[in-house]
Amino acid sequence: MIFEHSVRTPSAQAFVDVTNLVRSSVRQAGIKEGHILVATPHTTAAVTVNENADPDVVHDLLKRFNKVFPEHENFDRHGEGNSHAHMKSSLFGACHPFIVHEGDLLLGTWQGIYLCEFDGPRTRRLIISILARDP
Repeated sequence: MIFEHSVRTPSAQAFVDVTNLVRSSVRQAGIKEGHILVATPHTTAAVTVNENADPDVVHDLLKRFNKVFPEHENFDRHGEGNSHAHMKSSLFGACHPFIVHEGDLLLGTWQGIYLCEFDGPRTRRLIISILARDP
């Protein structure tokens, strides 16, 4: 079973918490046990898991990754000027697996699922593929 959502990102670079959107898809699928894959089919966006209790964590992640992969380096050859976004997307990855147990995502207390925007703002696709385990 596959669910697809459109997610509007608010700025050039952002982490959008999509945990509740993913949870909603799991509930809609009605599975109790299984695995899901959360993916975004873009080369300048990604999916990751990190703390969602303190927004400063996301802020700090973006600041530090911008130091490692700054925008508009003189040596970048890619004409669109978003090489930094492609690098960040490659590093984070376009998909992430999750476990479903007793009808809910099996996440840690502070974990949330993020759609990472590195070249926005844009409307991004979030795809959730659900694999239910036979009862």
